[in-house]
Amino acid sequence: MNDTAGRHWLPQFCSLPTLFAVIVVAELVALVVVLTPNAPGPLLPRIGIVSVYLQWLALLNAVVLCSLRGVLDRLSPRSGLLLAWLVMIGVTALAAALIQAMDHALGLGLTGTDPGPVRFVAANAAICALIGAALLRYLFVIGQWRERVQAASKAQVDALQARIRPHFLFNSMNTIASLIRTRPAEAEGAVEDLSDLFRAALGSADASGTLGEELDRVDHYLRIEGLRLGPRLEVQRDLVALPRELPLPPLLLQPLVENAIYHGIEPLPDGGTLRLQGRRLASGIEVRIDNPCPATPARRGGNGHAIANIRARIGYHFGDRAALETVSGTERFTVVLRLPLESIR
Repeated sequence: MNDTAGRHWLPQFCSLPTLFAVIVVAELVALVVVLTPNAPGPLLPRIGIVSVYLQWLALLNAVVLCSLRGVLDRLSPRSGLLLAWLVMIGVTALAAALIQAMDHALGLGLTGTDPGPVRFVAANAAICALIGAALLRYLFVIGQWRERVQAASKAQVDALQARIRPHFLFNSMNTIASLIRTRPAEAEGAVEDLSDLFRAALGSADASGTLGEELDRVDHYLRIEGLRLGPRLEVQRDLVALPRELPLPPLLLQPLVENAIYHGIEPLPDGGTLRLQGRRLASGIEVRIDNPCPATPARRGGNGHAIANIRARIGYHFGDRAALETVSGTERFTVVLRLPLESIR
């Protein structure tokens, strides 16, 4: 089997960015044709006629290539690009012949006075061959670059997520070990909570869940930490406004909650209050995680890494549609996470 099968190396000509690029190229070609020295007729009418014709021709080619994408993707990139290029030339030649026949039948004289179709069709095919080859090559290179960037981003996210997973494991196992003899029922519940957390942590970085599932994981984690810290940990929740059905990557909120406890509450002799607040925005949601700050910060590594890890993950899944901000005060440290309502990537 061809190793390129199933790979969408050909640009998606039905997508808006590709259509926009095709339209821009067609309009540039129209301007070059119109501004050719000694071109007959007034300038503005010629611009309108040539633009309409070339835009129609460009969109026609885009629709044909879009419909043939499944066939072309089954070929090797070199063979597929060659076939796509030949298809563009053939479609252009047939369309040019049709337009010239209609023009001569109506007597408009828009395609010239030559009664034979060879010159007009050949000129259109030649221009399409040159412009089409450059455009296909450009779109192919851009598509390959985007795939490499996405692959590199996914590899980075996998590495970052792998660094998140051990963070809560060691504390959890120590807590469970200390409870086995004295409080076995609570130890059993902690094991169940830990298993639910690791079910998500051991999944793929591309796995998708919901906000409700992630909030449940936060509850699992807080129950484990509650056993370890006891009355030193107080939690205030105001999350009822959040849509639980919202698609969300797993382990996006839990590491931030863990970060707040590990760096904010645990170093304090008397502990502190963790505040979790959520609200809906016009185009998304906002989650605030607020924790007290020790007067003398404990020398614990990983705070900046944890924030950077989550920021990288939301950048991979949501792009510029999401944001992670931190607000550091003298007494409290707040993380503000804003996510869109649209589906994740």
